[in-house]
Amino acid sequence: MADMSTVPENHVEPAHPSRANDYDNLAEAYAAENEAGIANAYYERPAILALAGDVTGRRILDAGCGSGPLFAALRDRGAVVTGIDNSTGMLELARQRLGAGADLRVADLRNRLPFPDGAFDDVMASLVLHYLEDWGPTLTELRRVLTTGGRLIVSVDHPFAIHAIHRSAGRKTDYFATYNWTEEWTMGGLTVPMSFWNRPMHAMTDAFTAAGFRLAVISEPQPVPAARELFPDEFRALATSPSFLFFVLDAD
Repeated sequence: MADMSTVPENHVEPAHPSRANDYDNLAEAYAAENEAGIANAYYERPAILALAGDVTGRRILDAGCGSGPLFAALRDRGAVVTGIDNSTGMLELARQRLGAGADLRVADLRNRLPFPDGAFDDVMASLVLHYLEDWGPTLTELRRVLTTGGRLIVSVDHPFAIHAIHRSAGRKTDYFATYNWTEEWTMGGLTVPMSFWNRPMHAMTDAFTAAGFRLAVISEPQPVPAARELFPDEFRALATSPSFLFFVLDAD
């Protein structure tokens, strides 16, 4: 997980407390970090694209598309992509990147999605499920919009990495529990509280199977070699301690 909690010298506190997970205000700063930082550009995004493989002609939902880097990469590989996000600020950046013709919509993964049954061959849920307390309704809805034989490809915070971080900080967390945790991200002169839900791996796999998915792949990838020279310290850390966990799930 990228360390985004260090306060820079030009740090400016907001006039009023920020709401949790305020991606509207963080949009530009977060998009810049996502575009070039090791955690996203050299680790998570290459891994999820590798798991997707050949996507030529496939109808793909980018669920939680943010500013659109994964959408763009999938489209460049020949996929027909639709993107959803609940942050209008992030979607505005995605429109600037992807053009007026891109299919981008405001939607909340906790609610019913604005698509018919079987609308997509693949759903990409890149670093979004760990914001949700209850995965059941969301996974059921993602299964609904997938065609039979489609795939849900997921990346989330690695549960043991989060547990280890909290234990090393002196917090008495229980790996086997599903619990909420928060941290502050400071970027672009703003400090925003970020709220996540950590759950053990068995709780994840149980939720996937309960929603009608078959587990095809569990992956703990390495950062791409090009990151070694650009981010030597971070590369060593990610190469020996995974930050994210990846799944490929078949919708049978």
